[in-house]
Amino acid sequence: MKWHDVLFMHWPVPEEWLRPLIPPSLELDSFDGSAWLGVVPFRMSGVRPRLLPAVPPLSNFPEINLRTYVTRDGKPGVWFFSLDAHNPVAVRLARATFSLPYFDARMSSRPSGDGIDYKSVRTHRGAPPAAFIGRYRPTDGRSDGGPGTLENFLTERYCLYSADGRGRVRRGDIHHEMWPLQAAEVEVEYMEMTGQIGVVLPQTEPVVHLARRLDVVAWAPRRLDP
Repeated sequence: MKWHDVLFMHWPVPEEWLRPLIPPSLELDSFDGSAWLGVVPFRMSGVRPRLLPAVPPLSNFPEINLRTYVTRDGKPGVWFFSLDAHNPVAVRLARATFSLPYFDARMSSRPSGDGIDYKSVRTHRGAPPAAFIGRYRPTDGRSDGGPGTLENFLTERYCLYSADGRGRVRRGDIHHEMWPLQAAEVEVEYMEMTGQIGVVLPQTEPVVHLARRLDVVAWAPRRLDP
């Protein structure tokens, strides 16, 4: 698959806000004494199983996720609180196969000058509300994503963790080149992404990065807990 126009918005939050929301067998990661909560809108294309062709429009759709960062057995990864997608088939396959909290949403991602106009409103029946409406664009220069930096901590993670209905943790590996991060700016018209987990974002500007495109391969998750 390919990921396009990926916006990373991150806020530092107290670890105790997120620790109860993470399975005990996962270590909640921190940087500079804080856990980090991310809202990440982007667009996917060419999503397909290996050896099979992509099938537009099923293979091309916007997605937005709410996430934090965890480690198990020395392998840092991503923990998703939610993933909204404009593709009901992908939502149901991901929920069944990856045990990931995917939700249906009405979404659009459109070029606007040198930036992106983005809109997502959750429509999933029985799910808590979630929405993001805004615009974002790159600014000058590339971000430093080297080892030891905040950018590296937030983005260079090569697996995702999830848990099934019994709380058994799974890990799915992914592979890609290092993120080609750029400095960016975002204008948020409306955002309600964290009420679903009972967290109110701090009244501070987010740490913002943008990546225009990244090619990604992923493997089916495997269960870690007996």
